Amino acid sequence: MSVKAFLAYVSLEKNYSSHTVKAYGNDIGDFKRFCKETYDISNIEAVSYSQIRSWIVSLVNDSISNRTVNRKIASLKAYYKFLQRVGDIEVNPLAKHKALKTSKKMEVPFSEAEMSALLKQISFKEGFEGIRDQLMIELLYTSGIRRAELIDLQLVDLNLRGGTIKVLGKRNKERIIPLLGGITDLFVQYLIARDELESIVDDDYVFLSKSGHKIYETLVYRVINKYLSEVSQKAKRSPHILRHTFATHLLNKGADLNSVKELLGHSSLASTQVYTHNSIAELKKVHLASHPRNKK
Repeated sequence: MSVKAFLAYVSLEKNYSSHTVKAYGNDIGDFKRFCKETYDISNIEAVSYSQIRSWIVSLVNDSISNRTVNRKIASLKAYYKFLQRVGDIEVNPLAKHKALKTSKKMEVPFSEAEMSALLKQISFKEGFEGIRDQLMIELLYTSGIRRAELIDLQLVDLNLRGGTIKVLGKRNKERIIPLLGGITDLFVQYLIARDELESIVDDDYVFLSKSGHKIYETLVYRVINKYLSEVSQKAKRSPHILRHTFATHLLNKGADLNSVKELLGHSSLASTQVYTHNSIAELKKVHLASHPRNKK
């Protein structure tokens, strides 16, 4: 019951996304299974740090990355913090735990040339799916929205006449995002093709599969990966890289950090600053090429 109460708390009170709540539940469930199989303990509220430490060791021995291990432990730590808050335990066994060291991931955005090649040279399929796929790619790149925000976009969120969309971000925070003119035109084409589907099951949602159902995460990933593979050999070809590319290109063109922060829906500038390393590299090029004191 306490796990259910915790998941309800992070969902309803903390307004965490369904994806985060599911991850919390899976991580806690994995630890419960470990405790049952290893120590024959069903009540994980009574475990010690040494038992949690043995789980960490087993995860590392199973070649689970340090980053993933840290995420699982963070889920468990949040659970114990909740139990402490409601008075079920007195001491959080993970209170003094230090996260495992991880190497910083360097995500390489797509260049302007690669994105231009994708949007101008690639031939999309004829009909509904081709228009949908093109719209998904262009919307992710020109708006910076998250994959989950794209999937959950509803017809009532569109204001094509005003050139904006409304998205529901993390912790149910709404934000309004402006659309480029070309995207508005593509939306109109897509909605016409959408209306011609044989059946529509999830009528409220903008992006649908050919069968009329709301699109899902793997479909979006598959589409993005397929088309990006045609213009780039980069290892990372995910929807998130388009968000990363969006932010980097804006910053390269002189957009201020606060504006990019608002467009991305970040709660703090620290989250947005991870995108600045590429912009700094671009600034260095401009600085070296332009400053009179640079010896050429």
